[in-house]
Amino acid sequence: MTKSASDLVAAARARVTTVSATDAHQTHNSGKGVILDVREPGELAASGTPQGAVHVPRGLLEFKADKGDTGLAELKGACAGGHPVMVLCASGGRAALAAATLTDMGYNAQVIDGGMQGWTNAGLGAVKP
Repeated sequence: MTKSASDLVAAARARVTTVSATDAHQTHNSGKGVILDVREPGELAASGTPQGAVHVPRGLLEFKADKGDTGLAELKGACAGGHPVMVLCASGGRAALAAATLTDMGYNAQVIDGGMQGWTNAGLGAVKP
């Protein structure tokens, strides 16, 4: 049986936990979690990204998050400390796929509910890269 993109996102969402934008913001600011923005560079340029977020486009995530790789010390540090990697995209679909993948790779990954739209609706700031 073939699966649609919607099927894959639904299956990923069933496997991962979500965190509100406000809670993600507080966790990140306390130094007990990392915000990972998996949107494309053009999306960040248009709407900004949360202050201090790590940016890795969804298409590069598995390679950048590989624990044997030398990149993304922020993610590896969060993992080593047991802290969550809170994943953000535009509305939540790519973040769910990314969080499910990161979970499979040994990270404590969560999806920021509502994505960047939820972040903005919560009145949280964004910076242009």
